[in-house]
Amino acid sequence: MKKIGITGSIASGKTTASKILSLKRGPLFSADKIVKDLYLNKAFKELIIKEFDIKKNFGLKNFLKKKILNNNSNIKKLEKLVHPLVRRKMKQFSKINKNKKMAFFEIPLLIENKLMSFFDIIIFIKARRTTRLKRFVLKGGERKLFNILNKKQIPDARKIKFCNHIVVNEKNIKVLKKNLLGIINQYV
Repeated sequence: MKKIGITGSIASGKTTASKILSLKRGPLFSADKIVKDLYLNKAFKELIIKEFDIKKNFGLKNFLKKKILNNNSNIKKLEKLVHPLVRRKMKQFSKINKNKKMAFFEIPLLIENKLMSFFDIIIFIKARRTTRLKRFVLKGGERKLFNILNKKQIPDARKIKFCNHIVVNEKNIKVLKKNLLGIINQYV
């Protein structure tokens, strides 16, 4: 199986790119979806409540967002809980799909977490900071949270060095699709 990692900075268009790339080509693992599912898991919720000394379960994600906005060192604390669980799911996904020709992995912090050796091909989705901020805010995100999360990531110029392909996502979906298909067709 050829493992294809899709990464990029916050709000660069990784999810859209991942869906385009994987469509009818192979299964897609989304780290963001795994995290979203974790917040629905009772045992995970209890772990978060205990670790962050939360008095009630109501509005857990909003509470964590406030904790991060008030003290961004809480991101590291949260990542220590979340990342091992996501990695475990990623390895399970790989085992389940080992007989597929290709598998796609949307991993926002692929480079930051030094996961490069896990993948045969890494595609970096790139967009200017102003474009990414605009997208983040349009999806209901807060500018302050964007800045905290963006600072947490390695600058694009350094991340690109670890990637096989760079796709600039500044125009429309039609251009993005054309650029992505030009890359993936080399491996089909």
